[in-house]
Amino acid sequence: MIDFKQHWKRDWTSLGRTGDAALLDRLLASYAQPQRHNHTLQHLAECLDLFDQVAHLTQRPGEAALALWFHDAVYVPQAADNEARSATWAAEALLAAGADQDVIARIQALIMATAHHQAEEESDARLVIDVDLAILGAEPARFAEYEEQVRAEYASVPDELYRQKRGELLARFLQRPAIYRTAELHARLEGRARMNLCQTVRTRSQA
Repeated sequence: MIDFKQHWKRDWTSLGRTGDAALLDRLLASYAQPQRHNHTLQHLAECLDLFDQVAHLTQRPGEAALALWFHDAVYVPQAADNEARSATWAAEALLAAGADQDVIARIQALIMATAHHQAEEESDARLVIDVDLAILGAEPARFAEYEEQVRAEYASVPDELYRQKRGELLARFLQRPAIYRTAELHARLEGRARMNLCQTVRTRSQA
């Protein structure tokens, strides 16, 4: 697991602001809530770790990093407004830290871009989405764990309905011309992501 405190301090410093230690504690506690199985500290750590490797590709790395910190800050299973509430929390934190309104608006937009993982034209949004979706291109064992974690977050959904809806979602990713829109992450993850998704969709269709 990464050093969250070190990353927190560095990412706020890159915005010319100071990250509040109590806010970090609340944010980490939120990611550790018991209803979470996928949107967890593990996912946050993986996102921040990967972002460190590709931050040089962003126009505003500090803003992209803060967006990743907050992109799943609020998570209620099956709720439609998780990203919007996460963006609001981020805006409140940034405003309290004295960030400019244009910075706040851009970070909110980056968080909202993760809601549907659509093909954004803004380059930093594309990178944030790709980092959030990097799990699809994980090694097979980690991807299998991820699929189990997603299922756990939808434990209330009957098996047959879940298999149908999950299969449809993964198939939509496969129908895209490219899952990853940034050249570096496309080169690193696209092939394995398609292998993982194809295997999962095929298995679900045979269940």
